[in-house]
Amino acid sequence: MSSKSKSSGESKTGLWERIHNKRARIKAGSGEKMRKPGSKGAPTAGAFKAAAKTAKKPAKKKAKK
Repeated sequence: MSSKSKSSGESKTGLWERIHNKRARIKAGSGEKMRKPGSKGAPTAGAFKAAAKTAKKPAKKKAKK
């Protein structure tokens, strides 16, 4: 187990994974809405920068011979 708890605002899923899941729920008709930028609870610019640091790098394409 991790020493961090969920109560500190951290969760096991990443920012983009949560966004993707919410968009899928909205598309399925959940009635939820995405928060507007700057509203309470919406991800900040700093959250997106931190998520970019941990993002997987795209796979390099193999060169054809």
